[in-house]
Amino acid sequence: MKQALTKLLNHEELSREEMKRILVGITQSEYPTEQVTALLTALQMRGVTVEELLGFRDGILETGIPVPLNCERYIDVVGTGGDRKNTFNISTTSCFVIAGAGYKVAKHGNYAATSTSGASNVIAQHGVNFTDDIDKLNRCLDEAGIVYLHAQLFARAMKFVGPIRKALQFPTIFNLLGPLVNPSQPQCQLLGVANLDQMRLYQQVYQKLGIDYGIVNSIDGYDEISLTGQFKVTTNTYERIYSPQYLGFEPARPEELVAGATETEAKEIFDAVLENRALPAQKNIVITNAAFGIQVLERGLKSIDECIAIARESIDSGAALTTFRKFLELNS
Repeated sequence: MKQALTKLLNHEELSREEMKRILVGITQSEYPTEQVTALLTALQMRGVTVEELLGFRDGILETGIPVPLNCERYIDVVGTGGDRKNTFNISTTSCFVIAGAGYKVAKHGNYAATSTSGASNVIAQHGVNFTDDIDKLNRCLDEAGIVYLHAQLFARAMKFVGPIRKALQFPTIFNLLGPLVNPSQPQCQLLGVANLDQMRLYQQVYQKLGIDYGIVNSIDGYDEISLTGQFKVTTNTYERIYSPQYLGFEPARPEELVAGATETEAKEIFDAVLENRALPAQKNIVITNAAFGIQVLERGLKSIDECIAIARESIDSGAALTTFRKFLELNS
């Protein structure tokens, strides 16, 4: 740690292996709190590199509980969070729409940090019991097409830095790690980021990891496709800016995306979308995010219009709702 701190003070970068060893050391309580605090602060002030981010990712996965799933190709849809927009559970709802369309999904999530309802909040609101039982998880993926991985059951390293992160009260490298430490290590991911700097960082990370990805950012600051204005999409094969109108949608109003003041209100919006009784804007936003996820799964071989039609049919036919009900049956 002393060597690492000296490097950071000299404005040098740490290697992927160095960062992995430090993370493992943190989980073994090798370093005093003051040193870990100094490390996180120095990294945040200088800016985290791709290799440093990957090193901490490697350490979290190595010290956590792996989830081997009996499936070759599945996706996770997730946002970095922290956009302070308090949107309803767009990514989580999109996951059930994707699964309802016949694709496999391994959703990784946690309780909300800055909004009313995170993925784990809305799932728990429906009486789901989180589990790390690999057999149960594989059965759920096989029978429902989707599995939910509650982050706190798998990433053991996070509990060692929890008090430090809370005391610092500013974002650290750990805020960037959430989307990268799905314990099943999916081959496909749709990631929403809050700004274009994050988009470039994660693009380089995904290229190093060699997975199929889509990264989305709404130009007005949402870490998902909000349809409130233009948004940028970056994948393995293209980068482009879309407008809601280009996709055939009316622009959404910011107030139509809000989760509400309570978890119960957020749950109601989630249910309304899957039951096909939500506001048109809420339904369209979920359809769009699900569609770009489907396009990633299809390796970009389907047009976004085709993928939108698939996602819409998942809701309109009741398939997304049926999928969610089966998920509840297996996990309650």
